[in-house]
Amino acid sequence: MSSRVRAAIRVEGIVQGVGFRPYVYGLATGLGLDGLVGNDERGVFIEVEGGPGPVREFLAALRDRPPPLAVIERISAGALPATGETGFVIARSATGGDRRALVPPDVATCDDCLREMDDPADRRYRYAFTNCTNCGPRFTIVRDVPYDRPNTTMAGFAMCADCAREYHDPADRRFHAQPVCCPACGPRLRLVDGDGREAPGDPVALAAERLLAAQVLAVKGLGGYHLAAVAGSEQAVAALRSRKHREDKPFAVMAADLAQAGRLCEVGEAAAELLTGRERPIVLLVRRADAEVAPSAAPGNRRLGVMLPYTPLHHLLLRALGRPVVLTSGNVSDEPIAYRDDEAVERLGGIADAFLTHDRPIHTRTDDSVIRLFRGRAVPVRRSRGYVPHPLPLAWECPRPVLACGAELKNTFCLAKGSHAFVSHHIGDLENYETSRSFTEGVEHFARLFDVVPEVVAHDLHPEYLSTKYALERADADLVGVQHHHAHVASCLADNGVAGPVIGVAFDGLGYGTDGTLWGGEFLVAGLTGFERAGHLATVPMPGGAAAIREPWRMAAAYLDLAFDGDIPAGLGVVRRNAARWDAVVALARRGVSAPRTSSVGRLFDAVAAILGVRDAITYEGQAAVELEQRADPAERGGYPCPLTPGERDPAQPSGPPFAVPGAVLVRAVVDDLRTGADPSVVAARFHNAVAGLVADGCDRVRAATGLCAVALSGGVFQNLLLLDRAAGLLERRGFHVLLHHRVPPNDGGVSLGQAAVAAALDRERR
Repeated sequence: MSSRVRAAIRVEGIVQGVGFRPYVYGLATGLGLDGLVGNDERGVFIEVEGGPGPVREFLAALRDRPPPLAVIERISAGALPATGETGFVIARSATGGDRRALVPPDVATCDDCLREMDDPADRRYRYAFTNCTNCGPRFTIVRDVPYDRPNTTMAGFAMCADCAREYHDPADRRFHAQPVCCPACGPRLRLVDGDGREAPGDPVALAAERLLAAQVLAVKGLGGYHLAAVAGSEQAVAALRSRKHREDKPFAVMAADLAQAGRLCEVGEAAAELLTGRERPIVLLVRRADAEVAPSAAPGNRRLGVMLPYTPLHHLLLRALGRPVVLTSGNVSDEPIAYRDDEAVERLGGIADAFLTHDRPIHTRTDDSVIRLFRGRAVPVRRSRGYVPHPLPLAWECPRPVLACGAELKNTFCLAKGSHAFVSHHIGDLENYETSRSFTEGVEHFARLFDVVPEVVAHDLHPEYLSTKYALERADADLVGVQHHHAHVASCLADNGVAGPVIGVAFDGLGYGTDGTLWGGEFLVAGLTGFERAGHLATVPMPGGAAAIREPWRMAAAYLDLAFDGDIPAGLGVVRRNAARWDAVVALARRGVSAPRTSSVGRLFDAVAAILGVRDAITYEGQAAVELEQRADPAERGGYPCPLTPGERDPAQPSGPPFAVPGAVLVRAVVDDLRTGADPSVVAARFHNAVAGLVADGCDRVRAATGLCAVALSGGVFQNLLLLDRAAGLLERRGFHVLLHHRVPPNDGGVSLGQAAVAAALDRERR
């Protein structure tokens, strides 16, 4: 006994549902140590006993060689009296303490499971729910913590003797894998028609036959139903688009493997790593000219969203087909994804010809994540399945738990506690009851999983946002209103672990300003606890209000009227195409009736898109700007001058009036260039370069006044990679340190993180 030592060890982080206890068991027994390991609300608790050398080696291995899916945030160890016990066991999970355990995201099917599925001699041959400790559903099936089978939607599937033997065998890959199952005891796949009648035969083979016959299928995935059609069939894809009421927004495509994806798009090393990673997001890539994809899959877009299979069912279906499929969220346009079986039949019955479904319930609906690559690095467009609920570590502690309610569009919420920020999965646009219910249910679920009782609730300033109304109805916490563009900049700061102050450039569609106008082209001097408006795009009227968002030609009318002082040159296509309503809309703009003023860069992009004949009306948010980026010639380096107007900042008067950027000057330059015969693709590129130039010039102006050299770029406009590349490049050449998003989206999906960071910083300051 005198030569034995015993240590009590606590491991925190993502250490449940990732094979940590089996790993500890194998490590301890391999080193000849005795003791135990178990789960509780804080993570994993361990006691090991043996010689001092093996105990030290055990601790070193925990720190340096954890299981591949684990994310260790903290290891603490203390001495205990040696007991002399022999053997090492996995203890029963403990409950009743402060919850700190972190739930892992869903993980794509691993190679070992795929090999079993391909082996005719294996009992899981072609089984659509094969999983192990290293892969499979996690977040979407978890009801509560600790992460044990009774707290998941697998609770209703009793393990057969063979699966139970694997589950309890420390040498098996499925040792304590909570969703373990097989054809004898696990979920069952079915193909049913819209009336719920099950088709006899192999469901996957039948589904493939229907897809090859140009039918549309609803397929139950990890976080909800998808709608599928053969990607190369214009008949099938057009039918899907028509039935789903999704006129233009691009569909994602699932390819069977990396080779098939490479025949669709240009797949570089960074893209290949993302496509094959355990998160399996949709990656936006440049489409090959000869890609066998229906024209209506991604109309007017040089890029294609591509993903690889991430569940056994997807692998089986794509192999049976032998070709890629369009795979898009199972919903009617603007609704949240369907995830309950009964609602899927009800909501998707008019779209899908049949349903490839199963009886494992989904607890949390979760859309696919979407990623763009910038300079070889991932930039999230939508952070959801595969990434959520992985917490984002904060550089600063939250004195009290925070709930940030996010924005109206592309909503996410964020719960922050200690040094963790739990940014939710993509909720969507809070414009209907179903999405609003998804928001409130999501908040309750996260609060329960991570034991967060918010004492501070942060929200947007816009009084009509449903997220704001939800916050204002909570009487159980202190409320903090955060201006939309300050939240954007704070999101970028938190994303990079920087407190500021910085020069914040927040360009987006719209956000409620402190002066009652609609902001969207802002230069801020900002830290986490506050901001000052240093400059902005000069305001223009939005004739018709929200109608000007849906019909970009209205913004063209307002800008052209300003740019040419009412004397608009003859022959412009945008005027001719909208002649019947043109004068009335210009009159609205001039009178300011139903024409709120905005400094939005997004609306400036809309105006130029309409002038260049790209888009007079849109069918999804941001469409005109997206297509303008696609139209621009990336080889063009010229631009247009855009001098900043007086009102510039005076170093002696840091609170002086903000400068303004006259967007109408750019509009006039665009028209003049068009009238000289310049190609619209060249004009579009020059416009992009001009906006990049005004970003750099505006930051120069602020630096001269404040001495700040760090710039944070945020807001949905900076999802435009051409603009982002030109703006960041100019800033860097002028000696600025540029902060970009890499963990949360620059669009409104990242606003909740910024709100949480601001609220926590203000709380720290007050304390």
